[in-house]
Amino acid sequence: MKIRRFLSVFLLIAVLIGLMGVVPANALEDPDIQAGAALLVDAETGHVLYAKNEHEQRAQASLTKIMVALLVLEEVDKPDGTMTLDEEITATARSLSNLTWDSSTANIKVGETMTVEDLLYCMLLKSANEVGDIFGEAKWGSWENLVARMNQRAAELGCVDTHFTNTSGLDDPQHYSSAWDIYLITREAMTHPTFMTVCSSKSHTVPATNMSDARELHTTNALLDNWNYGPDYMYDGAAGVKTGSTPEAGSCLVSTARRDDRTVISVVLGAGETWNDLMRFSETTRLFDWGFDNWDYQTVLKEDQPVSVNVELSKETNSVFLYPEKNPLLLLPRDLDTENDPDFSCVYDIPDSVDAPVKAGQKLGTVTIYYRGEEYAKVPLLAAAGVPMSRFLEARRMVEQYVSHSNVKLGLILLAVCVVLLIIWLRLVLRGKQRGGSRRYHGRTR
Repeated sequence: MKIRRFLSVFLLIAVLIGLMGVVPANALEDPDIQAGAALLVDAETGHVLYAKNEHEQRAQASLTKIMVALLVLEEVDKPDGTMTLDEEITATARSLSNLTWDSSTANIKVGETMTVEDLLYCMLLKSANEVGDIFGEAKWGSWENLVARMNQRAAELGCVDTHFTNTSGLDDPQHYSSAWDIYLITREAMTHPTFMTVCSSKSHTVPATNMSDARELHTTNALLDNWNYGPDYMYDGAAGVKTGSTPEAGSCLVSTARRDDRTVISVVLGAGETWNDLMRFSETTRLFDWGFDNWDYQTVLKEDQPVSVNVELSKETNSVFLYPEKNPLLLLPRDLDTENDPDFSCVYDIPDSVDAPVKAGQKLGTVTIYYRGEEYAKVPLLAAAGVPMSRFLEARRMVEQYVSHSNVKLGLILLAVCVVLLIIWLRLVLRGKQRGGSRRYHGRTR
């Protein structure tokens, strides 16, 4: 008996321990990205798939140059733009005065002339620190004016954790941004085709200039090309965007990737020290794989569970079923349990009742789908069938509404009082006449 009791207790404890260790099937595993801040966003919908310290202000290094490229391409793409890609710009002494001994550079010389397009390649592929100031001096009057415009444009894009003091990204206590703001700037830059063409290129040859032989530029993004780091870090489907690295910022990377008709945008800041700049590539790769492997488009509205709304003023029915106008494809975790996951909800906005007549397909409400507090979709709910109105019920309601009106009620009460008083008065008058008639009759008989 003792052995049996012991075995029973042992098995019970084992089962309880096993249950405690069970992870729910719909639990989305955290990729635990090793970086100071990170962000992964679906490019199509703008839904955030992963975020870590995304609003934390951090040094942004050469990711600064994404904003410079955006402003240049906005000028180029204006219908009446003051700049063209084949326009030639000459570097001045002042535009090269901010270069430090350890700056990344394309070795552009004072008096050297390049096209706007080639300067963009030098800035985005080679990460040349002098290019931003060259653009600023040539097109904004000074690099300081360009920095002011950079701050203004950041505010216009909704960036609240960003401030620029230079065009290159060199460390400065007042030069910072956040993963979220960098995403906002990158997303806007990606609307210009030339931006993605340039920053997704593996290499580019700058033709010989008035002061230099031809330059062969290679991207610093190991996800795109093996020139600098070998083939181990290349990622199938990767495109753009920009690397960055300073002692304060650490190793940073903004990139995009596409797989199975899905595109994601990633921001990784402070992934390892400056000397260990490979971690930004490995962590971005892990982030991409996690996003593609764990998220997928799916429909969540169940057509076999229709909702209904009460209908008034009809003799045929007192309710009508509603169906969603569409069942949108939503990017959600592959194994999401929409029935039990507290982070997922469908909120129906339906009136308590509607009046007939109702037309088939008439919008009678909405359903809003939320995941992790973020609105994913709002779908109109339409009447599944038409419902005719009863003229009799409509007339009865009109009477009831008329009678229920406060002024009408007061009038009816006064009318009732008047009627009662009139009846009383008539009775008194009739009674008086009857009495008066009797006296006259008896008087005449005497």
